[in-house]
Amino acid sequence: MVTPTVRLTMNPSCRLALVALLLGAATPLLRAAPPSPVVPDWAQPGSATHTQVPPPADFRRATTTFATPIGIFEGQSDVGTAVVPGSAGFDGKTGQYTIHSAGYNIWYFRDEFRFLWKKMSGDVSLAADITFPKPDGYDDRKIVLIVRQDLDDDAKEIMAGLHGAGLIHMAQRPTKRADLEEACRDKGTGAVGNKAVRLGLEKHGDSFTLFVGQPDGSMKQVGEPVILKFDAPFYVGIGFTSHLPATSDTGVASKVVLENAAGKVR
Repeated sequence: MVTPTVRLTMNPSCRLALVALLLGAATPLLRAAPPSPVVPDWAQPGSATHTQVPPPADFRRATTTFATPIGIFEGQSDVGTAVVPGSAGFDGKTGQYTIHSAGYNIWYFRDEFRFLWKKMSGDVSLAADITFPKPDGYDDRKIVLIVRQDLDDDAKEIMAGLHGAGLIHMAQRPTKRADLEEACRDKGTGAVGNKAVRLGLEKHGDSFTLFVGQPDGSMKQVGEPVILKFDAPFYVGIGFTSHLPATSDTGVASKVVLENAAGKVR
């Protein structure tokens, strides 16, 4: 008995469709890795071979905002949208906020950082324990307690910042698009590994005051208050930047106090 041979025929259009389907399935295997972010020379941080400079006068980048609440904050934003997206997480059991961000800087006339924020008005007390889990990060990376008029990269703002190398200071951008101006500084006690430094920022009317935690648990005022007027509502919260335009790092804030009243920094 001869077994009949069965031939399947396919018209040209179906044959082409099958080939396209097979190629499509293989495409993920053929795709090249995405290119590395392109970082202009001016955005590179200061080093032994490079002097840090401000951005070009006309440089702007829109902010990317996520309105999903996180812990006590109403939303979060990649202010200035660094070339590597940021992220953040909240541990409800420990009250700890972990913020990942690349970003050119928080200085000059524009910023790049991940910002956890809440819209507020009136008096404000904000404080947090700050740590940098990676001890080998860039010295000028910083976690900031910050009040901003809006979420644009060049917003009027006042910030209290702790740098990776331990510098603590308060600075203001008195008007939109202006460079930041340092108001006061404290040499700090360093913030390496899991060694926490407590930082506080108080708004009383139009007056802002920086506080730094002491070994006995008290909060010491640093410098004189700064006067800066904000229209209500404004944005209050915690941010982090690696100070490296295309390299993400991590900052952690815990034991966060955020109250709609002055005199509550602790």
